[in-house]
Amino acid sequence: MPVIIDGYNLLWAIQYTDENDSALTDLQMCFTLGRYFSKMGEVGEVVFDGTGPPDREQFFNIDGLDVTFVGFKTDADTVIENKISANTDPKRLQIVTNDRRIKDAARRRKAESVDCGRFWKKVKKTLSSKKKEPEEPDSKKYGIGESETDMWMKYFGLDEDD
Repeated sequence: MPVIIDGYNLLWAIQYTDENDSALTDLQMCFTLGRYFSKMGEVGEVVFDGTGPPDREQFFNIDGLDVTFVGFKTDADTVIENKISANTDPKRLQIVTNDRRIKDAARRRKAESVDCGRFWKKVKKTLSSKKKEPEEPDSKKYGIGESETDMWMKYFGLDEDD
């Protein structure tokens, strides 16, 4: 499911509501989102107001995440609204924001809108959960038994009795 995130809206919500992440920067948030989307096998998009920091290079090399700084001639809300309007399958689209204007635009196109706090909790929970490794068979852990060893020795003609 394609996900479009209102960048500074999410960052503000994280800093305001999550004591552990109150000093989180926009770049740190993007790296965290990139890890999340890579783990989920998806690609997300974060849209920020303004031009961003002078050195934006790191923002554009994050696996699983496309980052856009919209400049000064428009704002992130307008760009996100345009993306919602232009999407050919908005029912599969997920919009992360607390902004009423964007939520209304998503609702009009039947896209899903998700509260920033709820989305961030999901991100953190997903990244903190360990992927359960499949259980190895006992024969791999402990080796094969004596009778199976004898069988293979005979099969390959390595029987000690010869």
